[in-house]
Amino acid sequence: MNLDKEIAWLIEEKYQGKLTPQAKRDIQKLKNGYPLAYLIGNQPFLNTTIDLTEHPLIPRPETEYWTDLLIKSLKQQKKSLYCLDIFAGSGCIGIALLKNLPQVKVDFAEENKQFVQQIKINLQLNHISPNRYHIFQSNIFQDISSRYNLILANPPYVSLNRKHLVQKEVIQFEPSEAVFASDNGMFFIKRFLSQLPQHLLPSGKAYLEFDSWQKELIQKFVQEQNIFIIHFFQDQYQQWRYGVIEYSTKGSR
Repeated sequence: MNLDKEIAWLIEEKYQGKLTPQAKRDIQKLKNGYPLAYLIGNQPFLNTTIDLTEHPLIPRPETEYWTDLLIKSLKQQKKSLYCLDIFAGSGCIGIALLKNLPQVKVDFAEENKQFVQQIKINLQLNHISPNRYHIFQSNIFQDISSRYNLILANPPYVSLNRKHLVQKEVIQFEPSEAVFASDNGMFFIKRFLSQLPQHLLPSGKAYLEFDSWQKELIQKFVQEQNIFIIHFFQDQYQQWRYGVIEYSTKGSR
């Protein structure tokens, strides 16, 4: 979306089409690179409204793309599914599943206390029944003992060595701990994959988002584990974006 369209969207969504003094101040912020989603205060995501007042990572179209495909693949299933949204941030992935799939229950795992509050806000905003979810303030799988049918992970994965390639607006305004990771961006991915066997049910699947160039690194790590297989998929921009992980022999765990 170009700047003129962002300005028009801001005025319409936040100020009901009126160019108020506050709207003019927000337009100046927008011109200085401040994210539109933060100015408006929320963003749509697959039939949900995701509040962003605590400034979590802004949901990306690439994440929406694979989450949408997952939801569509589960629409015909009637059996209950127990899911974990890990590195949850705003909670957008898990809340989209809860909103669109009545048969699922979702646990959310998020380390940042502010973002835990953000998840609570978004669950209430989207009218999700409290008996369908639980929130853990957790460093990856810390304090989580359950095993799940589905585990959905969008970890920090941008390599610190590639920081110069990231939009300056992201660096300046979005939470760096939700974007960047050491070890070629693989730090959290490796920790996630290493602990995954203790939390994924025998017939379960895990979805992992990553940077397109990390595909070979992830493949190598999974092969070295010799527990899982991973199938790689491209996003809507024909970039390698996510993997679907399952046990190499169904029922072996």
